[in-house]
Amino acid sequence: MSAIESVLVENRVFPPPEAAVKGARISGMKAYEALCAEAGQDFEGFWARLARENLAWTKPFTRTLDESNAPFYKWFADGELNASANCLDKHLGTPVENKDAIVFEADDGAVTRITYKQLLARVSQFANALKAQGVNKGDRVIIYMPMTIEGVVAMQACARIGATHSVVFGGFSAKALHERIIDAGAVAVVTANYQMRGGKELPLKAIVDEAIAMGGCNTLKQVLVYMRTATACNMVAGRDQTFDEALEGQSTECVPVPVNAEHPLFILYTSGSTGKPKGVQHSTAGYLLWAKVTMDWTFDIKPSDVFWCTADIGWVTGHSYVAYGPLAAGCTQVVFEGVPTYPNAGRFWDMIQKHKVTVFYTAPTAIRSLIKAAEGDEKVHPARYDLSSLRILGSVGEPINPEAWMWYHKHVGGERCPIVDTFWQTETGGHMITPLPGATPLVPGSCTLPLPGIMAAIVDEVGKDVPNGSGGMLVVKRPWPSMIRNIWGDPERYKKSYFPEEMGGTYYLAGDGAVRSEDRGYFRITGRIDDVLNVSGHRLGTMEIESALVSMTELVAEAAVVGRPDDMTGEAVCAFVVLKRSRPTGEEAQKIATQLRNWVAKEIGPIAKPKDIRFGDNLPKTRSGKIMRRLLRSIARGEAITQDTSTLENPAILEQLAEKL
Repeated sequence: MSAIESVLVENRVFPPPEAAVKGARISGMKAYEALCAEAGQDFEGFWARLARENLAWTKPFTRTLDESNAPFYKWFADGELNASANCLDKHLGTPVENKDAIVFEADDGAVTRITYKQLLARVSQFANALKAQGVNKGDRVIIYMPMTIEGVVAMQACARIGATHSVVFGGFSAKALHERIIDAGAVAVVTANYQMRGGKELPLKAIVDEAIAMGGCNTLKQVLVYMRTATACNMVAGRDQTFDEALEGQSTECVPVPVNAEHPLFILYTSGSTGKPKGVQHSTAGYLLWAKVTMDWTFDIKPSDVFWCTADIGWVTGHSYVAYGPLAAGCTQVVFEGVPTYPNAGRFWDMIQKHKVTVFYTAPTAIRSLIKAAEGDEKVHPARYDLSSLRILGSVGEPINPEAWMWYHKHVGGERCPIVDTFWQTETGGHMITPLPGATPLVPGSCTLPLPGIMAAIVDEVGKDVPNGSGGMLVVKRPWPSMIRNIWGDPERYKKSYFPEEMGGTYYLAGDGAVRSEDRGYFRITGRIDDVLNVSGHRLGTMEIESALVSMTELVAEAAVVGRPDDMTGEAVCAFVVLKRSRPTGEEAQKIATQLRNWVAKEIGPIAKPKDIRFGDNLPKTRSGKIMRRLLRSIARGEAITQDTSTLENPAILEQLAEKL
């Protein structure tokens, strides 16, 4: 791992403001250290205490952690509970029941408010509709929805009856949706006729129809359609129903179904380093516990807060910090349907001002795009808006570069709001390494220290700890409740992907490189160590993009995809392509590149479109035929090739591939 070097030197330190320390749940570093010490001295007792204090159990657990079949860990395995009851029913009879649960702002600016009591009635009614469609405990339901109250209702309704949901991001293609319906063995799809984004009406139901028409969706029986807009869509008799039809006559009361603590709450597909997406399986109790505790710790949530996480429910951030965490914590949250640049790039700041948002959680990609917009147009600069309601800022999805951190701190937070730069993954279920707003001194670009109970470390290839200041692989040495339980239907891939034998088979391998600072021991993430790119906070497998390019069989002979740093999206997709014809140049090359980009958008989704496409007569390969990706990474970054190229079969190809379109 000597290749992972720390080149960023960051000496600026921002102590937590006095206002943040005062009254914080974890106030000051001593309080943080005391929790870490409790977890270190009595690991199981620590987690058992949190589970008893934060969750409502229908059957209390007596065993905290079962490590007998590692790495298939079980938490609270003899306990029973219901996730929806822990988000909604537990607030009945308390002041929270009449508080706004969701303040929904539609793409066009229309605002809808729904209280906890009203949300419970909506969820219960939809749960009854699912039961009437024959959806039972243990069945899988695909949710392919816009960012609306109805999307959250569908997730909570599945949890209420013990069905396992799998949310698919509304920007994914029919092919991606088809793969997920089949892999999950889904019995129903919940979707909308259209979604509204940036003033445009985009089809969802038509994509569902296209996915089902591809065949093989043998388990699927029902499609429920939310009519988001007035535009009609195709409806198949006997299979498709609108929400209004499905909800007609259904009671607004539905008794939550108790499930085992380890019952799969959801499957969320994430890109892997091989073509097939991985169905990350999460449990009910452990996942929900950490979503609730991290709301309390990382965001220091208070009854008066208005919380806004800008993530879509199609990603894990939208699960943990939209659909579950805020509701379990009983706070008011903003849910936003649109995009940050419509009708102009001041939309986020306008909404913070309008809804008096106190805790704001977004991605570095969004921050960087808004920096660029503010530099070009003074009217959308955060300084033009009243952001005085803000008290905590958050960053999620990828490491935030120090320049963006400083702008966020100064122009959005008014130099008074702590920034919680959160490191975590789909597989971890919730925050792992993050500052605490009332305790941790902040260093721009660093996610600082692991949360209490999270035993994170940086090791070499054989699992040996490396000294602070040296780069290595990020691992978690002990299990934690919200961790991935399995890859749906593929336990071998689960073990191989996350618990490598060379590290003893018990360390969780995050797949990220990291380094700890020599002075404070703060963690900084240095990037992926496998073939997964992080574009705008979304993980994309290079193999999937390569497969999509090569599936254009009449044109493409071979393709290799790598990432390069990008100011706007964190990483950009770079594709090196060999065609089944002579290498194109000039306008012709541009035309073919556009064709290939559109093809990838159709096959996977617009997020996967290559930013750079380069054509060559061949790819740089060893004599044994292996593509030398490290050379392609250097070319993509515009770096001089200093590595050994003696094993290359065709060194001249490097000059060709270095030519930009």
